[in-house]
Amino acid sequence: MEKVLEVLRPGAVVLQCGADSLSGDRLGCFNLSIKGHAECIRYMRSFNVPLLLLGGGGYTIRNVARCWCYETGVALGVKIDDKMPQDEYFEYIGPDYTLHVAPSNMENKNSRPLLDDIRANLLDYLSKLQHAPNIQFQERPPDTELPEANEDEDDANERWDDHESDM
Repeated sequence: MEKVLEVLRPGAVVLQCGADSLSGDRLGCFNLSIKGHAECIRYMRSFNVPLLLLGGGGYTIRNVARCWCYETGVALGVKIDDKMPQDEYFEYIGPDYTLHVAPSNMENKNSRPLLDDIRANLLDYLSKLQHAPNIQFQERPPDTELPEANEDEDDANERWDDHESDM
């Protein structure tokens, strides 16, 4: 992401924090811990670029709530205690009553060579970009240039300057 930000130079970053990648999600088939998920926010904050966080995804609702609670703390730079406070929803987050959920023993199918290959391809694509996308990629067409000032306009400007000095 450091290279992406260097090349694209965004004025802000929108980070969609879908919680379906959390361990134990009913539909997602990933195994991220809440701390691992929030590490993306911590890392992106380190660039000091305005950051807009969006929730999304997540089909084990009690884990989604845990995740967004923890990530809000990370975004604000506030440490959140792992032990959940007693409240009217306390029984809903049992049986361990903690903010963080343990990852499962799911096999990690993201091999180091696969991840290195993806990273190398991305960096190769970025190296071929000549400008940030918010900067025009083509030269200005010649018909948009202003014509040279003619003598009549120069005379009109002189008359205006004379008129202003009379005031």
